[in-house]
Amino acid sequence: MNRQVYTFGGNAGNDVRNDDPRGRDKVVVGGKGANLAEMAGIGLPVPPGFTITTEECVKYLAEGGDFSDALRADVAEALTHIEKTVGKAFGDAADPLLVSVRSGARVSMPGMMDTVLNLGLNDATVEGLTQTSGDERFAWDSYRRFIQMYSDVVLGLDHGRFEEALEIAKEDNGYMNDVEMTASNWKAVVREYKGIVEEQLGRPFPQDVQEQLWGAIRAVFDSWDSDRARVYRRLNDIPGDWGTAVNVQAMVFGNMGDTSATGVAFTRDPATGEKAYYGEWLVNAQGEDVVAGIRTPQYLTKAARERARAKPLSMEEAMPEAYTELAAVFELLEKHYRDMQDIEFTVERGKLWMLQTRSGKRTAKAALKMAVEMVDEGLIDEATAIVRVDPMALDQLLHPTLDPKAPRDILGKGLPASPGAASGAIVLDADTAEKRAEMGEAVVLVRVETSPEDIHGMHAARGILTARGGMTSHAAVVARGMGRPCVSGASGLSIDMKSRTLRMGNRALKEGDVITLDGATGDIMAGEVPTIEPELAGDFATLMVWADKHRRMKVRTNAETPADCRMARQFGAEGIGLCRTEHMFFDAGRISAVRQMILAEDEGGRRAALTKLLPEQRADFIGIFEVMAGLPVTIRLLDPPLHEFLPHGDGEFAELSDAIGIGVETLKRRAEELHEFNPMLGHRGCRLGITFPEIYEMQARAIFEAACDVAAASGEAIVPEVMIPLVATRRELQILKKVVDETAVRVFAEKGHVLDYMVGTMIELPRAALMAGEIAEEARFFSFGTNDLTQTTLGVSRDDAARFLSPYVEKGIYPRDPFVSLDIEGVGQLVQMGAERGRAVRCDLKLGICGEHGGDPASIAFCEKVGLDYVSASPYRVPIARLAAAQAALAK
Repeated sequence: MNRQVYTFGGNAGNDVRNDDPRGRDKVVVGGKGANLAEMAGIGLPVPPGFTITTEECVKYLAEGGDFSDALRADVAEALTHIEKTVGKAFGDAADPLLVSVRSGARVSMPGMMDTVLNLGLNDATVEGLTQTSGDERFAWDSYRRFIQMYSDVVLGLDHGRFEEALEIAKEDNGYMNDVEMTASNWKAVVREYKGIVEEQLGRPFPQDVQEQLWGAIRAVFDSWDSDRARVYRRLNDIPGDWGTAVNVQAMVFGNMGDTSATGVAFTRDPATGEKAYYGEWLVNAQGEDVVAGIRTPQYLTKAARERARAKPLSMEEAMPEAYTELAAVFELLEKHYRDMQDIEFTVERGKLWMLQTRSGKRTAKAALKMAVEMVDEGLIDEATAIVRVDPMALDQLLHPTLDPKAPRDILGKGLPASPGAASGAIVLDADTAEKRAEMGEAVVLVRVETSPEDIHGMHAARGILTARGGMTSHAAVVARGMGRPCVSGASGLSIDMKSRTLRMGNRALKEGDVITLDGATGDIMAGEVPTIEPELAGDFATLMVWADKHRRMKVRTNAETPADCRMARQFGAEGIGLCRTEHMFFDAGRISAVRQMILAEDEGGRRAALTKLLPEQRADFIGIFEVMAGLPVTIRLLDPPLHEFLPHGDGEFAELSDAIGIGVETLKRRAEELHEFNPMLGHRGCRLGITFPEIYEMQARAIFEAACDVAAASGEAIVPEVMIPLVATRRELQILKKVVDETAVRVFAEKGHVLDYMVGTMIELPRAALMAGEIAEEARFFSFGTNDLTQTTLGVSRDDAARFLSPYVEKGIYPRDPFVSLDIEGVGQLVQMGAERGRAVRCDLKLGICGEHGGDPASIAFCEKVGLDYVSASPYRVPIARLAAAQAALAK
């Protein structure tokens, strides 16, 4: 029977439970627990502790929050392991063992779940801690920290009351910083805190250390299902049924005077990827002080301090022996894990302790640089480098940055916490950021400091600015993970929430004013600063070459303008997988002819309008074929419901009437006749071609005339792929393929030039997937239109789904939004069935996907499994698709 508690540290290496590979499996004990066990196993100084598995969390949440007797017994036994290792007893008034209780999911979720430090302190054990430490101030500082943290995390009390009480205490004593508080000051704060607890809770702060421990374990499990954790999981595609582990570990103290310290460090720079130690530390502090922004942290290395022209000594200078030991640990951990590590450490009276290591969050630029350089260093191979870079993170590199030549009105400066540039209207809270972003407005979230509750607003914002916090603050870490530019620790920034205004130096701004952030320099600017396009060279180009070498599937683009085609080719597109001709018809210069065609009452009227549109369509295709010469181009014939082109309002009807000489009332009557109750399932796609074949005939003529002209002029092979949309039956495709083929024969005869071409169809209806074998008898290619296939399979309109799909994802009905990431269990079955049945009839049937899922890495992995020939994505998603396709091929 699998155990649910695993020990680490001390003599845990000889413990049969720790020898169980489950005790180092991230799926079972979470990333933190696995890495603590691993560090202890390679001989690093890790405070002893134990981990309760993620499985127990899932069970706890499923069974309504109960702990089994077996779990309580295992925890008691594991607690004894810690007591024996450190020589202290939990709850002992003379020499108390104190522990930390932390969460640890299988993937890093910074700031999303809760931590409790100094657990085990009460009115009796604080006196014992005073005696054993010889430092009364330290003991009472630890007690007030514990009450404040436990009251917030476990008891759910208003943490603002505790912050307020502390600020009043400092003001009353004339102090600026917590470190100035004396032992008697902290005793008074503890009395005040206990009064707040009893007032808000209706009972005293818990003195029973076992009650404290199980309350903290319960809080960690509950935090997996908190609002902020659910939002983070949704944004990062983390399944809700993974659960989190609980890590209980003996406390070591960085707040025991000037020979003690705590810090957060990275073995390489997580913002740039530079091979240089990077981090922050504080003397006489606990870990939460570094990331919370309460005190300004110091630089880890002398070089970093000198670059920043900072005065406080770096750890390298102030604690050279501990720093040298820490640097050796950095090298060991990076070689062991073969990746950049994010490390938490504490120095207790000169002794170094390692509290955590994990693969560090990094910007896309840093990820690329690290991956390429680690290959050069022989640390990893090309395949590992390809797999290591998150394809979606490339999105950070594919968008404009600030134009260095543009004028800048500098308001102030902060820390360059997450690179990139963003302009937007100032918003001062997360809810406002989300609401205004939903209305299409670019916003910048400005806060004193962010907290996990701000996650939804941070995601909605284009950039994030905080007054407090360092390079490893919550805002910095989360922004880097999201790819949002962030400037943190802007000390000259003050915010007045009552008036919804802020000040930077002598400048005042109000909510709604536009500012620009440069996350690479820390500059904060008034107004909007122009941007420039990115350069996709260097490490990016190197990784793309490796990806192209290892992938099997081709990557095309969805584009219908020469500009988009050029952009896509720059990003490495190998053809067009979807050219939507209806987008061309919305052009202001031709909409009147389109409306004339739609509203015509007979074929003669439609052909007259189509004659006007033919040269326009031909010019469209010439532009595309010239850019894509030598590459396949799939052109979808007219697809959308006709109502999308109809006039709206008396003004547009009058304008059309004047243009085509038909009375307004006649036009309105005809428009009413074309009205449909459910147009997305109505007269659209191939149904237009069946009823009005002259439309598809004109488009086919434009395609073939353009292809012949470009082929003759350039000498390049032009291979148009004509796609018939919304086919449900073989007969539909047979009729319309005949229209296209006959048009091709006529054009080739007129031009004296014969081209190879294909006629195929878009599989976007369940019936088409079911009947793919029959349809393949007429089609040379299938392109799975997964946008509509998802709609028609789920019976959900993608235009309306946003109103209710978020709760569906949160409740686990769908693991992800099915319009963002393919519903593999449902829609995916139809794709696989269509592919298999089509190829059973035509073995050389070309298969691709052209819905929005063509740029989604999880959907691309499924396409590789099914054996599709290509995916097609929007131009900016092409590099993402190239890397995802390589990862999918390597995973097979």
